[in-house]
Amino acid sequence: MDTTLPDMNAVVGGHDILLLTLDTLRYDVAVELAEAGRIPHLARLLPGGRWEERHAPGSFTYASHLAMLAGFLPTPAAPGPHPRLFAASFPGSVSTAPRTWTFDTPDLASGLAAEGYHTACVGGTGFFNRRSAVGSVIPDMFAESHWEESFGVADPRSFENQVARAVEITRARPVERPLFLLLNVAALHQPNWFHLPGATAEAGDTRESHAAALEYVDRRLPPLLEAMSAHRPCFAIVCSDHGTAYGEDGHVGHRIGHEVVWTVPYAHFFLPHGYTVPSGTAVPADTEETIA
Repeated sequence: MDTTLPDMNAVVGGHDILLLTLDTLRYDVAVELAEAGRIPHLARLLPGGRWEERHAPGSFTYASHLAMLAGFLPTPAAPGPHPRLFAASFPGSVSTAPRTWTFDTPDLASGLAAEGYHTACVGGTGFFNRRSAVGSVIPDMFAESHWEESFGVADPRSFENQVARAVEITRARPVERPLFLLLNVAALHQPNWFHLPGATAEAGDTRESHAAALEYVDRRLPPLLEAMSAHRPCFAIVCSDHGTAYGEDGHVGHRIGHEVVWTVPYAHFFLPHGYTVPSGTAVPADTEETIA
């Protein structure tokens, strides 16, 4: 048994649970920024200050999120098998271990709902927008789901708008009910050029603007962390669903089998009840940022 794996049977029921998917975030960019001190809020929480290298369960948002919500989080890059945190019950699973929390429903959200959790989703990319049947599949798994234009990929302030809605959710639900929140972060996804000072739409997105988008997300993270730990301890999973290419071997984008798409950053950690971001590091809610 892998004793480094948290006992999720003890976590479920006593902790709020956050699944923060940094949509499209590349592993190499995430590692570079953590090592350079450019994402201090995230780096402070990463075990040992480092991202774990993992392989995505899918090469694009829809496939990867469906897999993760069935318990198939990104897989450690080292040879396995690797015990999982959550698993849908099915015979013959070699990655279900004694510390794995298993559920009998088709997805994690309904499994946690059966254990008394309030489940909520704040979407970002198009697979959460309910503008089509396929864009309703993931939101329909949750008791409440939220998406609006200001949460989407084209809004330069998408993440702070998403965080504001998530904070409202944490305050509105009954205190005695634990919360499972999925927040799909759109800011890293194309277009992201507007996060890099001096960049233009004509020049387009680059690896550098992708990195600048992650810095923006990190600056706006503190209110979410504090809200998710306000009522009880929180178990947080922060990962990418897939990476994306910026010209490597001629590729641009994702939904392809390239190393920069399959290799993703991952971390899970505990936020203690009443977690507070160290003074002097949080960005005030009304701070204005310059958008190029």
